[in-house]
Order: sequence, then structure tokens, then C-alpha cells
Amino acid sequence: MPPRPTLSVFEHEHPELRSLPLGVQQKQIIVTCNYEARRRGLHKLQLINEARKICPDVVIVLGEDLTRFRNASKELYAFLSSKVWTGRAERLGFDEVFLDVTDMIDYNTEILNHNDLSNAFFHLDRNDPTIGFSYDASITSGNCFPSKNSNSSSMSDLSSPRQENADDSSLRLRLGSHLAQHLRQQLDEEQGYTATVGISTNKLLSKLVGNVHKPRDQTTLMPPYYNTASHEAVHHGSVHRFLDTHEIGKIPGIGFKLSRKIREHILGREATFESGLIYGSTQENVTVRDVRLCPNMGSELLENLLGGPGSPKGIGTKVWGLINGVDNAEVGRARIIPRQISIEDSYIRLDTMEEVKKELQMLAISLLRRMLLDLTIMHSDKGDPSHEDEEESTESPDDVVHRRWLAHPRTLRLTTRPRPPLNPDGSRSRSFSRISHSGPFPNFVFDLKGELAHSAERLVSESLIPLFRKLHREKSGWNLSLINIAVTNLVTVASDDKEGSGRDIGKMFRRQEDLLKDFKVEDRDVPPSEQIERQHIPPDVKIVYTANPMELPHGSEEDIIPTQTSFNGDEAWDSDGDDPRLGDRCKTCGAMMPQFAMAAHERFHTQSD
Repeated sequence: MPPRPTLSVFEHEHPELRSLPLGVQQKQIIVTCNYEARRRGLHKLQLINEARKICPDVVIVLGEDLTRFRNASKELYAFLSSKVWTGRAERLGFDEVFLDVTDMIDYNTEILNHNDLSNAFFHLDRNDPTIGFSYDASITSGNCFPSKNSNSSSMSDLSSPRQENADDSSLRLRLGSHLAQHLRQQLDEEQGYTATVGISTNKLLSKLVGNVHKPRDQTTLMPPYYNTASHEAVHHGSVHRFLDTHEIGKIPGIGFKLSRKIREHILGREATFESGLIYGSTQENVTVRDVRLCPNMGSELLENLLGGPGSPKGIGTKVWGLINGVDNAEVGRARIIPRQISIEDSYIRLDTMEEVKKELQMLAISLLRRMLLDLTIMHSDKGDPSHEDEEESTESPDDVVHRRWLAHPRTLRLTTRPRPPLNPDGSRSRSFSRISHSGPFPNFVFDLKGELAHSAERLVSESLIPLFRKLHREKSGWNLSLINIAVTNLVTVASDDKEGSGRDIGKMFRRQEDLLKDFKVEDRDVPPSEQIERQHIPPDVKIVYTANPMELPHGSEEDIIPTQTSFNGDEAWDSDGDDPRLGDRCKTCGAMMPQFAMAAHERFHTQSD
């Protein structure tokens, strides 16, 4: 079930904008707009001047700095992921989260009193039966597909909201709809955001069904999902009825390139596109039904059509499954560390090295800011002597707070998208092909004490420019429409808390040095004060300090130069005689040697005789 908080963060910060058409501008394009603006004819990736002609009273806000969006996205993700038991919460973009609540539905289905569905209680905690909410398990919360106004008589029993005798699948989906309603209410009351939710049995269907009733509502896709036959008639499943009206390019998992090939096969020619600055939508819709009912259509035909060099194995089987509502992808578990971090921007035209360097510098600064936001954490390191000079500290002088890395990227990747050359007729073929090159990520970036701008400048000059020259051997004339820089191959850093991987051995050695400093023996050239030293000297010990050995009193056996500490009296260690640790003494020549060598040594004397 993917909750989709309504854009925008601007509406959350300024509630007076909610009733106005609102668009977010990046460069000269509207990158997103609210539902009021869409109702008046605006859409994503629209030129600003075109948007103002269509809707003169549109409110345009700058969205170049995405920090506020990322911060809000992380807060909402943390809120929603804390509500599921297994931790299966997968974030998609800024405003979409998939939640797998199967275990919660299983538990509440088992304890449900089927004799009194109208007075049910949903348990949100296995260990505390008082945490939860009351609900009516006999009805579906919110909207459902097919709706109760459906004209199909075969689905009339599912269209009614009250379903006392529904099968297990219907019951489980009804419980899921009530949980979604509860989460939406909590999200609104505690975070101040509204959400649109889709409830179904996999990621594909829940994402699409969540788009049916926008904004601020929810929809449940009800069973039976696939066609069933009886002696009276064939009952059409809700999955095909729901998916058949979708344009093939709107199905998640079927991107621009795949949908273009499918359209060409169905139409028997290339589909025409609307003209646009960067992107354009197709003028000819090819629906899922058109593809599914095409003669000889199936996984084998799609494999031949979509497969080839660079295509994943089994692409035909996967796409055929998506067309039929089959999506076996599991919801990923909550991740503290992202798989990669990337920053990109699109351009009208980039042709010179000076332009490229300027854009790379801006992208590098944004990338490093993202890394500090997503890959570092403020950490309390109590008693760590290596951070005694940190400016930030808590109330306790022994509890030092500093920023540390959660993970280090190992790989830096640079990607560009050059435009193809003009055709003989002056037109240009539409292309979204990208080229990329990777290299090792430099270690100097991990120095948190350095200035961000300086690190970004070094990153550009020492890493990104060499990668760019490997991609583009020419000195100019590349006609780039996009540049992307990314860090990948992230490896978690060792630490003692749950976010880290393994123990922080450096921290262990620093603490060991701090704990043992009172017991450390130091060899000093200048002796310490006699007053301090004599506090630890027995009364029967006499020590003489001198800076010049020529000034020692001669002929005195009482004045002894101590190397460390000398004792006299009964405790004096008598060193006269042989030290048994050195071995045995030969009776013939008086030589000292280890015991294991004495037998051979005696044979030597015997042979000499």
C-alpha cells in the first residue's frame, strides 16, 4: 500500500496556498504542480510561459534547492516505517512509500471475531492489546474498485460496501483498508500531511489503484482478481478490468524504451509524439487491452520484441506478467543507508569545457551536501579523547557530540546524454541514451573538517574532469542535454551502534590509551622534582641526581648512581654466582651454554683429547 503525501511541502509551510494553483519551477520548467493547478490544465515538465498562458493566476515558487523536500521525505518515511512490524517499508522518490503489512493483517485476521464483525478492534501491537483502534470489519473503508455503481451484474456482489460473507481475500483487503485509513488520519494529525493510498496484493496494483481517487483519498482493488467460470457465466476479474484502460507507458516497470517498441509493434509504425522542450507525450494511446489481445501476444513474442544486447534475461516474461497484473517484487526493508546518491541536471545545450566545469562544480556541491545529509549522523562519543576539541557538546563534559560517517562510497560515476546529430532533413531523432564512466571515489572528501566548496573544487578537477575526458575525447561540440554524477558501492563504516557494521577499532584504541595513561612509563631526560619523586621512595633508599658524572664523589660505596631505583638492606638482590637462566657451565673449559647444547659440547672435548 503506497501512501502518497500530496505535494507540496510549500503547502505544508504555507496553508494559504492549498486552494491556489501552485507550480514548482526549476530553470524554465514546471517540475511539479498541485491538483488545483492540474485541474486548470497544467502538468509536469511544462514551460513556464506556456503555464502562465493557460493559467494566468498560477503561483510559481522556486524549487532549485531540494533540501526541504528531502528533509520532509525522510521524516515521513521514518514515521510510516515505524508503523509496520517487519520493517518492510520501501521509499520510491520523494513522496511515495510501499508498506508490506501482511503480518499485521495475518495477526488481526486470526483473532477476529467473525460472529461480530461490526465491532472489531485492530491491534497495532502484539504485546499490548490496548494499542489499536475500533473498526467495522464488515465494510471496506474508503473507495473500492469495482465501485458500487459498476454496471456489471457479475460484480454487483463485490460492489456493495457491506460484505458479510465475503471470502478470505476480501476480508483481508477490508482489514487493510481500515489500517490505511488509520495511518492516513495519523499522518494528517501528527505530521500535517494528507495522503492518497492504494490497497492491493502487490506493488504494481497498489500503486496504480492509488491513482484512482486523488487527492486525499484511498482505493482498494477488490477480488476476484482474475476470470472465474461457472455453469452460468464467465465472471471477469477485476485486475484485467482495471489495467485494460491504462496506456502501456503508464504501467510501472515498462519504461519509455520498452513502451515505444510495444507501440511500434501494435501500430505497425512509429508512434507520433507531441513536441516539447525535453520530453513529449505520445499522441497515440496504446492500451494494455490492445497489447494483451494482440494476436500471438505472449511472453515469447515480447522476449523477441524487447530482448537483445543489454536487455535483462526474461524481459518478455516480466512484461507479460506486468500486463496481467503479476508483480512478484517484494517490498524492500527499511534502509538507513541508500544504495546510491546521484545528482543531475538537464540543459538546452552544453558545448564548451568552461560550461561543463561550471555545471560540474554546482553538481559537486549539491552531491556533497546530499552525502552529508544522508551518510552522516550526529554521534555522541562519551569519553572519546580524540574529540575533546569539538565545538558542539552536550551538558555533560564527558559526552562529546560530533558528526561521523555512516557509510563511505567507493565509486564515483559520471553520466552524460549527448544529443544525436541532425538528420539530412534538419530534424533530430529523439534519444534518451546515456553514456557513463566510473572511477574510485577520493578519500579527501571524508574529511569533515574541510570546507565543502574546496572539496567540491578538488572533486571536479581531480576526478570528474578526467572522467569527462574519457567519455568525450573531443575538445568541444558535445551538445549535452544532461549531466549526472553519482556515488555508488556504499560500504557501512564500523561503529559500536546498530547503524554501523562491526566494531570501531580506532575508537577502541583511543579509549584504551585514555584509560591507561595513568600507568604509562615515560623515559625523560630531565628528572622530575625531588619533592614529588620522594613521595614514592622508601626511607632506606638514597638517590643522587647529577647532571655531570664527573662531579660524583669518588671512593664512596654508599653513594650509588641509580639507573631506575636502587635498594640496599636485607632486600638487596645478591647477584653473585651463576644465573640459572643462562644454562650450565662446562667443567672442562668453564664456558656457559644452554642445557640442550651441553652434551654436544662435551663430545667436542672428548674428540679433542
